[in-house]
Amino acid sequence: MRPSDLPTTTLSGPNTLGFPKVRLKVLKGLDKGAQVTLEADEILIGGADGAHLRLTDPTVSRNHCVIRFTAKGPLLRDLGSTNGTRINGIEVREGYVPAGATLELGHSQVRFEPLDESVQIPLAESERFGRLWGRSTAMRRLFALAGRVAASDVTVLIEGETGTGKDALCEAIHQASPRAAGAFVVVDCGAVPPNLFEAELFGHEKGAFTGADRARGGAFEEADGGTLFLDEIGELPMSLQPKLLRVLEAREVRRIGAAVTRKVNVRVIAATNRDLREEVNRGAFRQDLYFRLEVMRLRVPPLRERPEDIPVLAEHFRRLAQPDADAPPISEEALTSFVAHPWPGNVRELRNAVERLTVLQEMPIAFTGDPGTLAGEQPVDIQVPFKDAKNALTESFERRYLGAMLEATGGNISEAARRAGIDRVYLLKLMGRYGLRKPREG
Repeated sequence: MRPSDLPTTTLSGPNTLGFPKVRLKVLKGLDKGAQVTLEADEILIGGADGAHLRLTDPTVSRNHCVIRFTAKGPLLRDLGSTNGTRINGIEVREGYVPAGATLELGHSQVRFEPLDESVQIPLAESERFGRLWGRSTAMRRLFALAGRVAASDVTVLIEGETGTGKDALCEAIHQASPRAAGAFVVVDCGAVPPNLFEAELFGHEKGAFTGADRARGGAFEEADGGTLFLDEIGELPMSLQPKLLRVLEAREVRRIGAAVTRKVNVRVIAATNRDLREEVNRGAFRQDLYFRLEVMRLRVPPLRERPEDIPVLAEHFRRLAQPDADAPPISEEALTSFVAHPWPGNVRELRNAVERLTVLQEMPIAFTGDPGTLAGEQPVDIQVPFKDAKNALTESFERRYLGAMLEATGGNISEAARRAGIDRVYLLKLMGRYGLRKPREG
């Protein structure tokens, strides 16, 4: 069975997603009194010209922080700013923003005020876009936006962690675009040696350098009339960034060793597993090139943000793993383990796990419920009192630690207490608190 033969479901339910309008008002700093009302599901604050709230305070970084609306509420992420970001006085790298919160950026203070009015954005009716699958609100939002982007010819920047499907999204946009009959050329910027980058992108004439025994067109010429996909654009050397910027603006290239330029009709889609705004702050990526690439920005959410997509993805990969046989369905126990896993490798990791389960009929060891497996760092929820948040984190650690220790010692309580460096009676008390079974006495 080919991927195109797999059944697709038209989804019922809401076809729009609502999020509140937001007012940002500067309470302190050089821009005191300034305010903006925004209708964006992602808000950039900083000194850059493209920021939704632009601050002239020199202690505020160009791309200081971003607030993105999620199912759990507005989530703020500091973009590696020089002076950090605080929410109601608490410095955070990432944290949820309560209504009416005061944000501190450098010497400036900004009040975050969600309004009663809401903004509605469209959701796709299908659970599929090209090779991408998903029923979650986040993916249906992405599919709807990608479909509109595909019909245009704008430059696109795709962001997302490794394994989320950025390449599949780029391919799907190309296939759904008026350029579908043209070439689809991929350049992996992380795999090209630095000394060959310019020739790879722009081509060279015969004799332009040692080893250039014949003229060759670069990726831009190869993609003429089609789409050029620059994967991992964050790896592009600084020395080449101004040259790429000129090509994007003029739509013409000059081969190495050539005296004339050649016009190219190419749509460029770039992808990165980094946030290029952070790279701009670090001085590793040009701000003007970022603006030229980010005519339209699409973000592919990580799998941990859309666990409701895991069952449909698992079934999809099960069918692909054994297309000519009736593979047994994935058990509820296995699906429960899949949904609970944080998936640092995202969809690619899930596919590998499903293929192993389908072909070898064994669960990967990472999904056997090992109590020693810890989830990744979670965003700080400052709507929860400090004491309650600390207690919850402590309890989670104690439960996982003791479970792992008991398993490592084969349930020998005396040995587990000795290794942990705690009293045996206290260990028994903790086991009772967390409902840990007493396999056998030591």
